[in-house]
Amino acid sequence: MINLAQRDIAHSLGKFVTTALGVGMLIGVVLVMIGIYRGMVHDAMIVPNNIAPDLWVVQKDTLGPFAESSRLHEDLKYSLKGFAGVKEVHPLTFQSLQMPKGDKPIRVYALGYESLSSFKPFTLTQGTAIKVRSREIIVDTKTGFILGDKITLGRNIYTVVGLTHKAVSSGGDPMVYLDLHEAQELQFLFSNEQIRNDRVRGAQSTATATVNAFALTLSPGFDSKTVAQEIHRWKHQEVYTQQEQSDILTKNLIERSAKQIGMFTMILLIVSSVIISLIIYTMTMGKIKEIAILKLIGASNFLITKMIAQQSLLMGIIAFAGGAIFANASANHFPKTVILIPSDELKLFLVVIIISILASIGGIRSALRIDPASAIGG
Repeated sequence: MINLAQRDIAHSLGKFVTTALGVGMLIGVVLVMIGIYRGMVHDAMIVPNNIAPDLWVVQKDTLGPFAESSRLHEDLKYSLKGFAGVKEVHPLTFQSLQMPKGDKPIRVYALGYESLSSFKPFTLTQGTAIKVRSREIIVDTKTGFILGDKITLGRNIYTVVGLTHKAVSSGGDPMVYLDLHEAQELQFLFSNEQIRNDRVRGAQSTATATVNAFALTLSPGFDSKTVAQEIHRWKHQEVYTQQEQSDILTKNLIERSAKQIGMFTMILLIVSSVIISLIIYTMTMGKIKEIAILKLIGASNFLITKMIAQQSLLMGIIAFAGGAIFANASANHFPKTVILIPSDELKLFLVVIIISILASIGGIRSALRIDPASAIGG
């Protein structure tokens, strides 16, 4: 018996494999899109997980420093330390900066913290933590800087004393770490001209003793939600647990991007299905005489259906293999993190199998309509 898939491979190897790999590129892009979503979730949680507090205290009626602007007076930390169960209070600032490097500045996300405390919101791969409160900075390797490099920010020149690796913000910008006081100056200190203009207008310039959030560590045995309710009740600020802040990041910040990625993924899968369907239909119609001969010698409809489905499945399997190789080979070359996990690849493989089976329906219906008499016709 003639096997259509084997016949195509034997007599049209280039056409069959090229078509399958073309579809595989689309499937590879689908896999990359899924990996981009996984990477977005991973990147969004790097900074919160490195800080890893029990509670986040932010400005009233805001969702926190990662979702929207939040400003608090730094001296609030003394009041927060007075609440039962609060062990440590760490004031933090967060801001996006353009860091000069050659002819093109680098966009980074700066975290300011009390550098002389035992609190370290990062994992160093090289160098040391900040040991003096001025003119030292820790940067991620993604910035391209190395230990000892000099960086000009605002009015000061900083020396790179430590390096992190793959520490990025939710937007994928590499992280840098400064002492809290210097980070406050960069974020809240106006230029001399602006200060003079504000005085003429009778306005007060923003004080630099301002932070964006407080990260609280609780003593063992205290319930985080109970402490959060007490702080909210008496200090009238928003307080979130680490899990609630994680939910805000993944749902509020990433949800829209996730929907966008989901729509593109569905479109690509539909396009892949249509392409496979058209190719299988074209290949089936190119074998009308062979199929008619099969029917003439008594081949059942089941056998013909099985052969066309095998052809479609084989194309889908080759396409998925090519797509998986493409996705894994290109994942590290994207500007943002792409995370590919085996379970996602397995699920996509099952989807491709289903698509391949459905795509064969058109070819099967056309084959079953072929008149056996056409095998001996003119």
